[in-house]
Amino acid sequence: MSPKDILKLLRRGVAEVIVKEELVELLGSGKKLRLKEGFDPSFPDIHLGHMVALKKLREFQELGHQVVLIVGDWTAQIGDPSGISVTRPMLSAEQVKANAQTYMEQFFKVVDKAHTEVRWQSEWFDKFTLADVIQLTSKFTIAQLLAREDFNKRYNAGRPITMTEFLYPLLQAYDSVAIQADVEFGGTDQKFNLLVGRELQSMVGQRPQQLLLVPILIGTDGSQKMSKSLDNYIGVAEPPEEIYGKVMSIPDTLILHYFELVTDVPDQELGEFKQEFENKTVNPMELKKRLAREIVSQLYNQKAASQAERHFTRVIQQKEVPEEIELGTKSKGNLRDYLVTNKLAKSKMEAKRLIEQGAVYVDGKRNADANWIVTKDSIIRVGKRGLYIKST
Repeated sequence: MSPKDILKLLRRGVAEVIVKEELVELLGSGKKLRLKEGFDPSFPDIHLGHMVALKKLREFQELGHQVVLIVGDWTAQIGDPSGISVTRPMLSAEQVKANAQTYMEQFFKVVDKAHTEVRWQSEWFDKFTLADVIQLTSKFTIAQLLAREDFNKRYNAGRPITMTEFLYPLLQAYDSVAIQADVEFGGTDQKFNLLVGRELQSMVGQRPQQLLLVPILIGTDGSQKMSKSLDNYIGVAEPPEEIYGKVMSIPDTLILHYFELVTDVPDQELGEFKQEFENKTVNPMELKKRLAREIVSQLYNQKAASQAERHFTRVIQQKEVPEEIELGTKSKGNLRDYLVTNKLAKSKMEAKRLIEQGAVYVDGKRNADANWIVTKDSIIRVGKRGLYIKST
């Protein structure tokens, strides 16, 4: 790679590189680099926030470098708070495997499966003895671990931190040693853990890995990190119509942010978008439609993107009924209970709230009566993006 190409690779979608000069040297050497990407299978789904790092991995992969995907089947049973300041529950081995399978199916929607090496932590940690654990922990001090922001906040607030949580960054660091990683990828919230890996490699005589930290993607609420727990996420495996609709719901202030981090639109065109946006010579709605098409096309294909756009225009903008509507259960009971039975609401309380807020329509008209008895062939819509169901 030329120096110009290297700088371009390390600019877009990158928050920080540690150490940039060393990574530039490695990329210029022609060496096939081992790119570490680990995941915690505590949750099975990937959203666009994860996609920021995955797209960068793919860029490196297309240059001939080797992606090494580590399934954190051990650390998933410990739990890493990383910014949420709570201990995650331990999972069974069966749940970890099920989550990992779903995760990998979604991971390979972005990254090339044929050129990815998949490794499970149990390959090396199954062989660990108590002596190995003590030797690993002896390399770091409690003071070093308390330097991690979320640990420090909990300690100063008098909230508990378990010994197993202190082990998490050490085990993640050992992964880098086990696979001899050249570069580790992660969000800026993972900086501490990635630095521990770099330090541990130096201690055992390996060349310390370089770190490529990607920005945190803001969720659809426009204020907080994209997260499933905050319900401000766009899942990569969601139906094309749902992805398109969610993208259209983001605040205008996030349009350029999303274009830069989760699409392949060329830099020159992004510059034009920015200028048009600042000069108010473009309708933000049109830019969002382009953004939604780009994202759906990447995760599915152009045909799916076109169909999703037609669905959005017809159902959301023109308030028409979709061509295909899922059939619900038999029309018995009141509207509140019917929403829960057909999973249009998570609970009776939520169903009642949706109805009272005017978010529920029956046959095209808002229905504010939670006790209304559902009749056969009623078409029920919930929410602004239109979750439709037809009673039977």
